[in-house]
Amino acid sequence: MLNKIYRLVAPRQFEPFIIEEKICEDTVIVRPTFLSICHADQRYYTGSRDKAVLRKKLPMALIHEGIGEVVKDYSGQFSSGERVIIVPNTPMESDKIIAENYLSSSLFRSSGYDGLMQEYVFARSDRLVRVLDNVPSNVAAYTELISVSFHSIKRLKRVMNSDQEIFGIWGDGNLGYITANLLKGLFPHSKLYVFGKNEDKLNFFSFADKVFTIDEIPEDLMISQAFECVGGSGSYFAIQQIIKHIKPQGSIAIMGVSENPVEINTRMVLEKGLTISGTSRSSALDFQETIDFLSTHSIERKRFENLVGIESKINNINDLHDFFEAEFSNTWGKAIMEWNL
Repeated sequence: MLNKIYRLVAPRQFEPFIIEEKICEDTVIVRPTFLSICHADQRYYTGSRDKAVLRKKLPMALIHEGIGEVVKDYSGQFSSGERVIIVPNTPMESDKIIAENYLSSSLFRSSGYDGLMQEYVFARSDRLVRVLDNVPSNVAAYTELISVSFHSIKRLKRVMNSDQEIFGIWGDGNLGYITANLLKGLFPHSKLYVFGKNEDKLNFFSFADKVFTIDEIPEDLMISQAFECVGGSGSYFAIQQIIKHIKPQGSIAIMGVSENPVEINTRMVLEKGLTISGTSRSSALDFQETIDFLSTHSIERKRFENLVGIESKINNINDLHDFFEAEFSNTWGKAIMEWNL
């Protein structure tokens, strides 16, 4: 079956491609409906990735956060018209120890493998998760990022001690907001402290017990467990502050992506007996558990609706360029496009 894919061929340059898709007994054809941009998509679009990486991965369809409607299901598991999340991680093998999102052989949409900017997405049935009726499409569109945070929290729960008095989050952006909102729902009896640079952004964290600008943290403040949601060059300063303010034998989840190596004060890590958990991406199970959380936690779901920033209908390639440029200058919230290409 022929399919049209909109690939980035060079920074800020999209072109349509017609390809022949293979169909098997487990194929589900999905029409993308609502898609969301992440920072990785913008780095490809603006050409801010290393030139060698761009040469290797382009041309490629962007976007790995999104949902669609089932058009045709050859597996018999979905009905036509059902809303489904398209899981971007696509494992090619299974391992008894290593999770699917950490296998080097797994493919990932919009990272060397065509993303969701397509007329139709041809997916395996195990790469789709139903969107429950009470989850709005503009929130479901960025479930991928929520599931990454959900996965990180699950991983930290396995290694952290029983002290759940105070969770600290470094980062006042989208990832920090998502992680804070999940923690508030998963640990309702714990205190939540958020640390950030921008006071205007920190105002969005009204549900946190306390917020601090990073240059006004009390010297004697101590937290139980911590999440680093900064990334980039700011990761160094965030991790240093976390190590300073976390209690001995606390645990740290590192979530922010940095292109360059980040120094860590290993002397204090050893002295305090800290545990560091690194997480990346998420599995189909994380997606299902995230959707279940959104369905059963109405307050948190409403907060995720408040995180939706730019919304726009995409009817042609010019709309696509305008949307990426608008998102690039946006300072808060997730950018959601209604996909009509």
